[in-house]
Amino acid sequence: MKVIHKVGERLKKIAAKNKESLKANLSKIKAKVMLPKEEKQEFLGTNETTVVKTKFSTPELKQPFRRAMEELPAGYNEDKIVLQVRDPWWLHSYWELKNETLEDLRQSLGSAFYSAKFTLRVYDVSCIIFDGKNANSFFDIEINNQAKSWYIDTKGPGRSWCVDLGLKLANGEFITIVRSNIVQTPLEGPSWITDEEWMIPDDIFARLYGMGFGLGQSSPVGKAWQERVKRQLYSGALSSGASPVKKPPKEKKFWLVVNTELIVYGATESNARVTVQDKPVALRPDGTFSLRFALPDGKQVIPVKAVSADNDEQRIITPVVNKETK
Repeated sequence: MKVIHKVGERLKKIAAKNKESLKANLSKIKAKVMLPKEEKQEFLGTNETTVVKTKFSTPELKQPFRRAMEELPAGYNEDKIVLQVRDPWWLHSYWELKNETLEDLRQSLGSAFYSAKFTLRVYDVSCIIFDGKNANSFFDIEINNQAKSWYIDTKGPGRSWCVDLGLKLANGEFITIVRSNIVQTPLEGPSWITDEEWMIPDDIFARLYGMGFGLGQSSPVGKAWQERVKRQLYSGALSSGASPVKKPPKEKKFWLVVNTELIVYGATESNARVTVQDKPVALRPDGTFSLRFALPDGKQVIPVKAVSADNDEQRIITPVVNKETK
């Protein structure tokens, strides 16, 4: 009996010990699976900032702020007219006049204001520097005083145009209120101008010519290159190249085409700045320059301006060329 009692006591001690060990293991497991508690507050500088960090965080998604579409204003309270090209024959113009401007006209014209007609005066300003009085021609379009835009039939493709919005009095006098920008309508067909850019040096032209016909990028200058081109031409190898002059159909045996070009050249100080028709021109080291233009019928005004390097002096020379083909 004593032996049995001792065995029982020993089993109780082992069971108690195992129970304590199991409790310790359970505590460790609970500590691992529990979510971490909020950390202590952090204080940054003089501003007390609470920073709460969690192991698992799901930041709130912010919806993008959408601004309501704002309508464009009916006007900008300014006197302005804008001219734009629709196609080779038609222009489109829109404008705005201040109330103060109209009121000033009423005050200055008196009763003549109420009999006056709002009018668009359309100027043909092709190939000139327009000063308001030297237009090639013009025509008037009578409009109603409530209109804010107008389509204009020019009946003349390939021309430059400017428009005045004004009042046409009963006695025929025209009073300009506001003037538009200048635009140019495109041609209704292929351009007859074969070279309207600045003239390039002969060696570069020859190189491009040779590359265009598959003659390579080697230096085209010299007798050997010229002979090579001649052989290609005479052998018919280049017969498929496009001619700068468009020939009429083959059934017409006799034909004639005449084109003209204009060459402008000059010289100034090598460090000066030169513009031709307001476009900058590169000078050669000795201060000379030359330009090549197509010369269609009509009047060509070509202002040439040179400004010294120190901007203290300038010179302007304006060649004016008139061409008429009969």
